[in-house]
Amino acid sequence: MAENTKYIFVTGGVLSSLGKGLASAAIGMLLESRGLSVTIQKLDPYINVDPGTMNPFQHGEVYVTDDGTETDLDLGHYERFTNAKLGKDNNFTTGKIYHQVITKERRGEYLGGTVQVIPHITDEIKQSICLVANATDVVIVEIGGTIGDIESLPFLEAIRQFKADVGASNVIYIHLTLVPYIKTACEVKTKPTQHSVKELRSIGIQPDILLCRTESFLSQDIKKKIALFCNVEPEAVFTAKDVDCIYEVPLVYNKEGLGDVILKKLNIWARAPRLDEWREMVEKFKNPRFSVTIAIVGKYVDLTESYKSLNEALTHGGISNEAKVNLQFVDSTTLTRENVDKVMSTCNGILVPGGFGSRGIEGKILAAKYARENKIPYFGICLGMQMAVIEIARNLAGLEDANGEEFNPHTPHPVIYLMKEWVDEQTQQVEKRDETSDKGGTMRLGAYPCMLEPDTFAHKAYKTEAISERHRHRYEFNNEYKDRLVKAGLIISGSSPDHELVEIVELKDHPWFLGCQFHPEFKSKPRDPHPLFREFIKASLKNARE
Repeated sequence: MAENTKYIFVTGGVLSSLGKGLASAAIGMLLESRGLSVTIQKLDPYINVDPGTMNPFQHGEVYVTDDGTETDLDLGHYERFTNAKLGKDNNFTTGKIYHQVITKERRGEYLGGTVQVIPHITDEIKQSICLVANATDVVIVEIGGTIGDIESLPFLEAIRQFKADVGASNVIYIHLTLVPYIKTACEVKTKPTQHSVKELRSIGIQPDILLCRTESFLSQDIKKKIALFCNVEPEAVFTAKDVDCIYEVPLVYNKEGLGDVILKKLNIWARAPRLDEWREMVEKFKNPRFSVTIAIVGKYVDLTESYKSLNEALTHGGISNEAKVNLQFVDSTTLTRENVDKVMSTCNGILVPGGFGSRGIEGKILAAKYARENKIPYFGICLGMQMAVIEIARNLAGLEDANGEEFNPHTPHPVIYLMKEWVDEQTQQVEKRDETSDKGGTMRLGAYPCMLEPDTFAHKAYKTEAISERHRHRYEFNNEYKDRLVKAGLIISGSSPDHELVEIVELKDHPWFLGCQFHPEFKSKPRDPHPLFREFIKASLKNARE
């Protein structure tokens, strides 16, 4: 545990999806703007060890860090809003905590004692929090779930104890709650907040700061009423107002004076916030000069949380081009030769994102074909790259039955296949896998190097020869078909340093057609848009004007 490190614990009440992740990220951004170093951790109450095998419909996207950890999507918010470098120690679940405790018990580390929630589980949780402290000024810890849920109790007990462990002057609790506006009565109601804080206090945690999620700024009278019933100072009650753009959240908090109160309660001296660059970015988002429509062809389109990082990266690309990006979600299972012209007629660019499984595959291949034939900018990410390769193999290279082994294990032309043996660049160990391997343990995960070819879309975007990007996939480009596909017009513009793994493909004689095996959306930030998203939006804008 680092000396002089301060800790902020963020909890949520009343109902889920209030925005604890965004609140934590925004607080981190505000503290960084004052010159402080920050890291953010998410403690999730579900029993899965990680979200890697969870359906996106249930949990939203799986975010991947540089070290290859599959994490909660809130870590994406943390990295987009701050400069924090996150990894395996920044996301712990109930499953991960219990797994570690049970492993220790099996090894006999508890010396035959009875293993219990208190102190063993709570001690493990506290140790997980200490792992991310290092030399960081402030550690922000978001507790998943809602106050009152039985699943969250061990985490809440652990953070209650934590204050006594590190000293009361080093810890504050921030509680995000809901203050609904009842339209028929024309007034806001504070009772949900009162009950939520009462529940929190009943387990021994007194919040120091309240963030009240509501539609408009709260009056001083309402803040005083909340303060009175929740046992906090009126100046520690803040409006977490709904905003049009999530990147406005830190600006709203700053306007309310949240940063000043946090520093005061933690006894930290720091400079005034420097937010000019952030304000300029938000201004570009809110007042775009241009407009562009991007079709996202996938199978999780009914729940946009499934593509959270992707949607944000497209927004970042729009900001850098002073353009509003309109997203047109297309269910790939409904796309056919008969309706593709009608469905795609209004889009300026086509993006096929990552995914798993065979459902909707032919629709995605059809989208890649439509983009190629109609000279519409195309961006294929992970599975989207594989769809483009299959389409080119079938329609340009003469391999009519070409497919990927994931979708048809018996295809005569597996242009995308399961690599049975490969060297992990990070550990230098030989990894082996086959169709029966565990789904969560056989993927290429995390950051891998890639070398770019000159005079390609990729090289022009990155403006460098060597890059590193994050991966999350099982199947690879089959090098046995490389020469035939290249002869048909495919360009291999990015490969692993040993040229064994194809990372980026492009097409000749096309305004902008690119597929990458990695997930560039995981490294995009609003103030530093990812080069590929920036160039994809630029090409789509050009297409919109023509």
